[in-house]
Amino acid sequence: MKKSSFREIFAKLSLTAWLAAGICCAGSALSGCAENASLPDGAPESVSGYADSEESAGEAPGPGGSSSENSGSEETEMKVEIGIGDKIFSATLADNETARAFMALLPVTMTMNELNGNEKYKYLDVALPTDAYRPGRIEAGDLMLYGDSCLVLFYESFSTSYSYTRIGKIGNAAGLAEAAGDSAVSVSFVSADEKTAI
Repeated sequence: MKKSSFREIFAKLSLTAWLAAGICCAGSALSGCAENASLPDGAPESVSGYADSEESAGEAPGPGGSSSENSGSEETEMKVEIGIGDKIFSATLADNETARAFMALLPVTMTMNELNGNEKYKYLDVALPTDAYRPGRIEAGDLMLYGDSCLVLFYESFSTSYSYTRIGKIGNAAGLAEAAGDSAVSVSFVSADEKTAI
């Protein structure tokens, strides 16, 4: 029986590790599809639960962020003013690539559609960097990205098993639900720095 050289053994181990990593990644991707496949009764028919919208924002993005950035650590504070009707809400954006790419789209005004009595959403014309995680619980005032292009502003708090990339959060969400209402609404996003300069 021929003895294998160190180089041959190393090559076989490397190939095995590479194949295992590929299978693992494929499994992760498929598990996300499986989660969305069984939506509760009365949920919208689209796979993600969000219907496409006709309006668009601007252009933007760059590379993705990291998991630690999603957990809420904010070193450099980027502030945004969110206007709904005659109400203005101040939000602090997360310190991640998604938030920076979103900031590059501003200022923008868009019609955000209603979904599930707890959120407003809008599909952007561009894909933003993603670093999705499962927050477990959504808080009123959370500004998230679903997938790579669906901007979601939550106006109610609830538990969730869905994955999102954090963009930011409204500091004081009092009055947000009333301003959002129960139908599509026009929402403006302006950098607080731009607003101060005007």
